[in-house]
Amino acid sequence: MTTLTDKDKAIVKALWGKISKSADAIGADALGRMLTVYPQTKTYFSHWPDLSPGSGPVKAHGKKVMSGVALAVSKIDDITSGLLELSELHAFKLRVDPANFKILSHCILVVIANLYPKDFNPESHASLDKFLASLSLALSDKYR
Repeated sequence: MTTLTDKDKAIVKALWGKISKSADAIGADALGRMLTVYPQTKTYFSHWPDLSPGSGPVKAHGKKVMSGVALAVSKIDDITSGLLELSELHAFKLRVDPANFKILSHCILVVIANLYPKDFNPESHASLDKFLASLSLALSDKYR
């Protein structure tokens, strides 16, 4: 299991403070990238009329994704308990393969690195990667 140190938590919170104003755009770009680069993920969104990057459904769901990330940041000391409802939703109702959480996390990292290159140094990269791994693990909790 990935353990976030106090330093990791501080770095993630500071980075989130800088990027949160662009969270909706980050989410839309990351989700659009995921659907393009990993087309197998489209199966979960087949009910959408348009799966192309920048489409209305992609933007709307990207916003939801990043509100989940914001929730995880606010619950960073106990992400698993903080994301319990989201874990249950994805496991029991949506039945999303947990491997997709890691894929989307990677896409979020790519987008943040592109939009905030000065803030995305190796140290913040490592801390954010650990945080997103913890978030993915928390969302996967109800699968076990």
